[in-house]
Amino acid sequence: MNKKLSIGPGWSLFLDRDGVINERIPEDYVKHADEFKFIPGVTEALAIFAGIFNPIIIVTNQQGIGRRLMTNPQLNLVHEKMLQKINETGGRIDAVFFSPDLKNTSSVTRKPAVGMGLKARRQFPSMNFKRSIMAGDSYSDILFGHRLGMKTVLIGTNKDVTFQCSGMLDFSFPDLISFAEHVEKNLLVNI
Repeated sequence: MNKKLSIGPGWSLFLDRDGVINERIPEDYVKHADEFKFIPGVTEALAIFAGIFNPIIIVTNQQGIGRRLMTNPQLNLVHEKMLQKINETGGRIDAVFFSPDLKNTSSVTRKPAVGMGLKARRQFPSMNFKRSIMAGDSYSDILFGHRLGMKTVLIGTNKDVTFQCSGMLDFSFPDLISFAEHVEKNLLVNI
């Protein structure tokens, strides 16, 4: 499935958060900053991406808010800690969008709906979804990217998700650092 991905100036990167940037908490949510743990290699990957993509955007479903297990201010503290560490290690995130809505609602912002992508394009008007990549670890991430016409990248080794995403998936990597190294190695310059 993996092939050469040629990226030049003006490409955007969309990233899911839980399971891609930070470790998931099984059957729970990252509700406090001290529960947020980066997956190994992520800060290095984001430092590589910072020199390649503009903008870099996180799009994350956070139904823990909708379930009243956490609050917006708690989520903001989690994201502040995350962004501080990313910046300290040479990475960059240009925007974080989240949907607090429950899975069983027909929310326009909750992935796989495309609302967060449209909000991102309003904030970054020069963005072109055809020159964008969505990297995530779930079917909803891949469907979100596919619906917007992005290249899609599955992060992780879940064979069930790979099967679900059949026909919509452009690339698959075991982790974010593997994806970053692949992009760096195949980067087209001077386009």
